[in-house]
Amino acid sequence: MPSVRRLGADAEDRAADYLLEKGFTIVTRRFKARRGEIDLVALDGDVLVFVEVKERSRGGSLAEASVSLMKAKRMGMAADQYVRANGELERVVRFDLVCFDPDGVRHHVDAFRPSFEE
Repeated sequence: MPSVRRLGADAEDRAADYLLEKGFTIVTRRFKARRGEIDLVALDGDVLVFVEVKERSRGGSLAEASVSLMKAKRMGMAADQYVRANGELERVVRFDLVCFDPDGVRHHVDAFRPSFEE
């Protein structure tokens, strides 16, 4: 049985392929920051998009339900670190969610707006 980490990496790869097909440019994968991480960083035109990827292999709860307020806050802090480290402070940013489950793929554009406060 594949490890949870491998399954997550496979979902991130599928999400990257999906976004590429939609015309996005993948900038970074698996960005790790001091207080959080971001699965994918992409460009949708001039917009810098921070993407959370979720997968559920069985029915039941939706993958979207696993994005807690704390997860969104950590993702916001990681995004803040990313834009500061890469000189992207003036760029418009957005947070998307790509979910996979037995019913297919769902892409939520501008899915949430995390707080950048610590």
